[in-house]
Amino acid sequence: MDGFKRFGLYMVPEGALYRAGADWLGWDSVAGKATMPPDLPGLPDRAGALTATPRKYGLHGTIKPPFRLMQGMDATGLASAAQAFCASRAPVTLPRLVLRRLGGFIAIVPHMPSADLADLAGACVTSLDAFRAPPTETELARRRASKLSDRQEALLTRWGYPYVREEFRFHITLTGNLPQDQAEAALAVLSDHFAPHLAGPISIDSLCLMGEDNAGMFHLLHRYRLSG
Repeated sequence: MDGFKRFGLYMVPEGALYRAGADWLGWDSVAGKATMPPDLPGLPDRAGALTATPRKYGLHGTIKPPFRLMQGMDATGLASAAQAFCASRAPVTLPRLVLRRLGGFIAIVPHMPSADLADLAGACVTSLDAFRAPPTETELARRRASKLSDRQEALLTRWGYPYVREEFRFHITLTGNLPQDQAEAALAVLSDHFAPHLAGPISIDSLCLMGEDNAGMFHLLHRYRLSG
């Protein structure tokens, strides 16, 4: 796992949903290679333009956001700690996923918020915090550009991430920020495209340790089953 500049813990779907999402984004983080986006009539722009921002992360839902390793820590120790954490936690079932606009971007989200998933994500953020180097001023400024609340600012200061516990909102990003008319058009097309892959409940039964390469692309390094 040497050579990666940042690491994170993600929920990465498997099966048909993953295949559809990876193809749409143009990056397969599991295989570590580019993909060919589908030709979907009705999109307001090329798929490659709509997905330029989220592409490098691959299809995922953030659990512990990307971080640089603290001095004295290494990727092997992080992998062992992540595996132990996942072995102590139970899977989480979401009754249904849907597509929605979140501000200016399109994402797959739970139909209703899940307290169990927020608890899992919060525990992951805090349990692995010893491996996280403090954020740079540039990283802090990028977070603060979202006009954080006082509570979110406090979480950012403590955990390097403003969306922990009660502030956590699980989402699988499909586009970058779009003007309202483009976002509405993309939502309609993508809702139809992803509908076959979102029917019924989904079990989050694993978390994935991800690594960012020197080109800024994220790769799946390990998948750990939630077996607690």
